[in-house]
Amino acid sequence: MGVSMSTERTVLVTGSTDGIGRRTAEKLAGPGVHLLVHGRSAERGAAVVEDVERAGASATFLEADLSSLAGVRALADSVLARCERLDVLVNNAGISKPSAPREVTVDGFESHLAINYLASFLLTRLLQPLLGTSRVVNVVSAAQDALDFDDLMLERGYSGFRAYGQSKLAQVMLTLDLAAEGVTANCLHPGTHLDTTMVRAAGIRPAGTADSGAAAVVALATADGISGRYFDARRESRAHPQAYDEQARERLDAEARRLTALDR
Repeated sequence: MGVSMSTERTVLVTGSTDGIGRRTAEKLAGPGVHLLVHGRSAERGAAVVEDVERAGASATFLEADLSSLAGVRALADSVLARCERLDVLVNNAGISKPSAPREVTVDGFESHLAINYLASFLLTRLLQPLLGTSRVVNVVSAAQDALDFDDLMLERGYSGFRAYGQSKLAQVMLTLDLAAEGVTANCLHPGTHLDTTMVRAAGIRPAGTADSGAAAVVALATADGISGRYFDARRESRAHPQAYDEQARERLDAEARRLTALDR
């Protein structure tokens, strides 16, 4: 059953054709809700749209590859063309390849930082004119590593675990920046080793369900009076200390703006 929401609410969940994202979209679906379903597969997108519409919501599938800045901008353009406002934005799409060698995107960026952080940063900033009183939820992780501003792309001594950890901490820092600017924004670690394609592909035995992670995301997406918080599932917690360093956040924001050419 979907969550009851007021009429004509528009919700965008990135990476919503599989795993936690799909279950989040399905849980948020209901009468008076329009779901913007995002993914890279039109076939899987159609299946989610069907499920969402069966729950009484309307839905649109938006295909985009967030591994490129052009793909992020194309997704933002599609949303801006369709919507006058966005009530909920869930930045869920991401990757985790702890055992793989270092990879770079088409833009030349380390893949974890590019897809997990820069994509959500750029998308959120481009959609900011639509946010208003909306809620932003960033799906992060308890695995957080301090950012090395002298080697953000981890060209020296690469570790997939560290790449993932710093990209997720960067998302936490984005969340706190948005909250400081007056946007209702929160982030959460949805659960450890949940049963998702990403976890199974990493050769990890799932320790929880995607449904439980989605329930925690939905709780934040529908909560009132909460902003600038980090949650471990449904329990408020503390992120890595660097997240609360305002100078570090300012430095990261400036670097993200430069890398994404946001202000050009």
